[in-house]
Amino acid sequence: MSHQTPQTIDTLISARWIIPVRPAKTVLENHSIAIDGGTIIAILPKDEAMARFDANYGIDLPEHALTPGLINAHGHAAMSLFRGMADDQPLQTWLEEFIWPAEGQWVSEEFVRDGTQLAVAEMLRSGTTTFSDMYFFPNVVAKVASEAGIRAQIAFPIFNFPTIWGQDPSNYIEKGLAVRDDFKHSELVDVVFGPHAPYTVSDEGLQKVSMLAAELDISIHIHVHETQQEVDDDLKLYGQRPIARLNELGILGPKTQLVHMTALTEEDIAIVKASGASVIHCPQSNLKLASGFCPVKVLAEDGITIALGTDGAASNNGLDMFAEMRTAALLAKAVSADASALADWQALEAATLGGAKALSMDTKLGSLEVGKQADIIAIDFSAIELQPVYEPISQLVYTACGHHVTHSWIHGQQVLADRQPANLDIPEIVAKAQNWRDKIITTKH
Repeated sequence: MSHQTPQTIDTLISARWIIPVRPAKTVLENHSIAIDGGTIIAILPKDEAMARFDANYGIDLPEHALTPGLINAHGHAAMSLFRGMADDQPLQTWLEEFIWPAEGQWVSEEFVRDGTQLAVAEMLRSGTTTFSDMYFFPNVVAKVASEAGIRAQIAFPIFNFPTIWGQDPSNYIEKGLAVRDDFKHSELVDVVFGPHAPYTVSDEGLQKVSMLAAELDISIHIHVHETQQEVDDDLKLYGQRPIARLNELGILGPKTQLVHMTALTEEDIAIVKASGASVIHCPQSNLKLASGFCPVKVLAEDGITIALGTDGAASNNGLDMFAEMRTAALLAKAVSADASALADWQALEAATLGGAKALSMDTKLGSLEVGKQADIIAIDFSAIELQPVYEPISQLVYTACGHHVTHSWIHGQQVLADRQPANLDIPEIVAKAQNWRDKIITTKH
C-alpha cells in the first residue's frame, strides 16, 4: 500500500464547527480548512486533512466555530472619536447642531488616522474582516486599513459644497480618483464613488458620478431614503421620490449600494429590483436616530441583495456586527409581524455573503469555499453565555457577541490571535482616543 507524501501548505485550521454560509444552512463538524497562498484549497474532515496536509502553521480550535469574516458594509470609521458625544437626538438635530459643527472644528488627517485606527481595532476584535467607509481624507483611511491588514472599500465623499477635504463635486471626484490610483494594486483596498446623499449632491454632480462610474466600472455607495423627511423634502423640491430621481440620473445599477432605505413604497422597491442595486441595512443606527425601518423581509422576498452595516460609532455607539445581525433579525420580525422573517442563517448571510455581493467581491469573499480567499474568524463557543449549543448558527446570531471572537485571518494572514490584533498597538490607540476626548471636552465647556 503506497503512502502519499502529505502536501506542504501554509496553514491548517481545525475546529469543532465550520459554518461556510454556502451551501446555505450548512454546519460541518470536526472539519479543517486548508489554506495556501492566501486561498482556501480544501475543506474536509479533520482526520483526512491531517493525513493529506503538512502545514507550516496549524491550529486546532476544539471549542470554536469558524465562519467567513464579517463584512461591515457601511460606516464612518473615524467618527468613533465622537462615540457617545451627542446621544438621544433626532437625525437632523444630531447632524446640524452636534456632528457637523464638531467635524468642522476637529476633523483633520490626524483625527481621521487616530479615529480609523480605533475603529479598525474594534472591528478586528469583533469579527469584521472587511469594512466599507465613507469619510474625509479617504487617503488616510486607505493607509490605516493597509497597515492593519484589514480589507476596506473606501467610498470617497462627494458633496455640492466645500468641506475640509474638497470644494465641489468635480474637485472631490478628482481627489478621490487620485486615491484610487494610489491603491489600484492593493490586495486589500478598493476605492469607489461616495456621493453623500441625494440632498447633498446636485443633479449635475450625480450625473457626473453616474457617467464616470459606468465608464470606469466602479461601485457607487450612497445614503438614500434615510428618513421620511428626506423623501418629503425631495418630493417638494423635485416632484419625485429620491429613488426615482436617482434612477433617472443613471445612479442605480448592479454596482450601486443604497444605504439605509427606509420609507419605501412598492414602486421604490420595484425600481431597486429592476436596477440590480443592493441595499445596506443599518438597523441599530436607524433605531437610535428614529430614522425609520427598512422592509428587509419584502426586499429579501424580491431577491434584492441585503448587506448589513453598523454606520458610525457616533450613531450606533459600537461596531459589533454580531449585535447588528441580531438586531436585524429581531427588527425584521417586529416590522413584518412574522417571527420567521430574516431567520438566523439569513442574518448571517447578510453579514457575510450579502456584504460581499453588495461590494462586488462575492467571487472571492463572503463564504468559506475552495478557491475563495481565506478571510476567516473563529468564535469561542466554550463561553458560559453560549451553553449549551444545539444549533451553532442560532448561537452565532442570537447569543454570541463580538468579544467571543478570538482569532481571525484575512487573505490567509493571521490578523487576530487570542483577541490581540497583530498589527495594531491597543494601549497607544486607547491613549490617543482619550487625548482627543480631553481636547474636545475642554473646548466644549
